[in-house]
Amino acid sequence: MVLPEDRLPRRVYFAPFQALAMNRSLRRAPILLGPRRVGKTVMVKQLIAEAIAGGMSATAILYASIDTPVYSGMSLEQFIGYMPDEGEGEKLIVFDEIQYLKDWEQHLKDLVDSYANIKFVATGSAAAALRLKSRQSGAGRFTDFMLPPLTFYEFLFFIGEDEALIRREQDDYTVTDIDRLNRLFVDYLNFGGYPEAVLNNEIRNSADQFIRNDIIDKVLLKDLPSLYGISQIQEMNRLFSFLAYNAGHEATLENISTESGVSKPTITRYIEYLESAFLIMKVPTVDENCRTLKRQRNFKVYLNNPSMRAALFAPVDFEDRTTIGHLTESAIFAQWQHSPGFRQLRYARWKNEGEVDVVYLNGGSERPLWVGEIKWSDRIDRDRWKETESLAKLLRKHASIESAFFTSRTARFSIEREGRPVRVIPSALYCYIVGRNITSRLEDIADPHFAAEA
Repeated sequence: MVLPEDRLPRRVYFAPFQALAMNRSLRRAPILLGPRRVGKTVMVKQLIAEAIAGGMSATAILYASIDTPVYSGMSLEQFIGYMPDEGEGEKLIVFDEIQYLKDWEQHLKDLVDSYANIKFVATGSAAAALRLKSRQSGAGRFTDFMLPPLTFYEFLFFIGEDEALIRREQDDYTVTDIDRLNRLFVDYLNFGGYPEAVLNNEIRNSADQFIRNDIIDKVLLKDLPSLYGISQIQEMNRLFSFLAYNAGHEATLENISTESGVSKPTITRYIEYLESAFLIMKVPTVDENCRTLKRQRNFKVYLNNPSMRAALFAPVDFEDRTTIGHLTESAIFAQWQHSPGFRQLRYARWKNEGEVDVVYLNGGSERPLWVGEIKWSDRIDRDRWKETESLAKLLRKHASIESAFFTSRTARFSIEREGRPVRVIPSALYCYIVGRNITSRLEDIADPHFAAEA
């Protein structure tokens, strides 16, 4: 039996997910979470193909897409009756888009407890909402696995450019053609987060319609209203458009309310919903003392996938350095999404216009460990000291900071500020390295003990 999805390239997340999903030593149901169109359905069908190739009978496997209207109102246990194989051997059941079943978490927990010979796997698009329910109601029975949009590393791999453009030399990476890498990076910003848009030329040529109609509209018009009972759909749409257009800019509830026409309490609630649907990432601020403020008046919002901005408005032009600069911040933050330390990321802002784009805090002490500035220009090559003044201020105040980075358009070198190294590196290369380093450590996620605690 050959599934069409089996012919598609595997994401780098496939191997650790497969190891987790097929591990029968612990009675747990893996929940594959992530936004629409990042490859969840493809991944579970590739999982099925691998199970059959490994010797499991096709009659011992069931795949069910819960959002199919004919299944409306059915309990999960009813699906077991559809399996042709009624024996007691090992079986696999996959529930795709499980969030469309009311009280799914209790149904699935009961199945995991009742059927020791069946490995249950589920997927869902409302990431944060599903994760919350899985942890509250499925403690000890579910394991979350997050599948983010394509990393820049995966994007280059999918189009066959990674080995030609980037070479690894010991613990460092070099670029053979920085201009080519930068142009591909702009392609990544415009359409590169979604596997279908990367692999299918027809979709790529109309990426704006694909992303807007098949992803954004379905989330805003279908997923969020059904999950949270939202009646003011246009209000939610207007807020998301405002946030997408201003991704990477500092924001306050006051200025968002003024510009979007949405009330502040509603904005707070809607931002939580948009985060839960994996559309945006909200990053808190710290002051020059690197203290997270109790009352978060200022914050930044980044797109979970920078391609969404191009779909809503227009593709970013290679020469539009201002827009590329803000989208580059979104892209780099998006690479960190699967890192356990993602929630420790902040940006620093203080009086007299001092700002640092990235501050990483120690999870226990909340002390800053490293800091960075994300730029899409080579001004630092002309005026190295002036451009790093904000970094230097944090380095002077915090001995705990071990290193700093500063991204550029093409410049690459190292300098020293306040006795600490500052690594200057092109943004596209830095984005690639972050994605590659994080995905190279995905073996930990395949450990159910690690995943259960993460």
